Amino acid sequence: MAAAENIAVVTGAGVSQESGIPTFRGDGGLWRSYDPMKLATASAFAEDPALVWQWYDERRAGMLAAEPNAGHLAIARMGRLRRVSVATQNIDGLHQRAGSGRVLELHGSMARIRCSECGAFARRGAGLPPKCACGGVQRPDVVWFGEPLPARVWKEAEREASEADLMVVAGTSLAVSPANTLPARAKSSGALLVEVNPERTAMSGIMDFSVQESASAALPRLLAALR
Repeated sequence: MAAAENIAVVTGAGVSQESGIPTFRGDGGLWRSYDPMKLATASAFAEDPALVWQWYDERRAGMLAAEPNAGHLAIARMGRLRRVSVATQNIDGLHQRAGSGRVLELHGSMARIRCSECGAFARRGAGLPPKCACGGVQRPDVVWFGEPLPARVWKEAEREASEADLMVVAGTSLAVSPANTLPARAKSSGALLVEVNPERTAMSGIMDFSVQESASAALPRLLAALR
């Protein structure tokens, strides 16, 4: 690891869970009677946009109250020692708040809002659901089930994986495609693969090292190795 110059980091919900943000499939309160796998779809939004907005407003409030944890901070500090890119499946912005400079948001961001009709990015309009100046309904700029990843962001993530000599995969089970193809791409280009996850995942078999600990415990030690 000490010899690595280009580091690609791939993160998932497990990293932010340690900041108090529940994983996507967690439930509670009002949402216990809803299936988040069905709420996070274009069809659910078309059927009841106000309901979907209420769900995302509750999630946004939790994200804004959260703070970056030791895992986020360790990744940001790696960026001061090496060239580091972060491809994250999280939509909470905690990597940026921790100080990471190059963050590729594979699944979008709760911080952005765009129109479902004209595609314009703008401040949130009035009402529930909020409306764009064109009259269309605004939506969170996140990737819903059945939607493709942002083409430019995904292309950059693939390039970073191909050019990395070290990839660190943290807090993700690698169960979601196409993000789960990045480790194989990096490995085929000669990168060392390090997985950080409390449990083994479906891709632990291709990893060079599998550290079965939380991100906040293991990533500071990986940072120390780079130093």
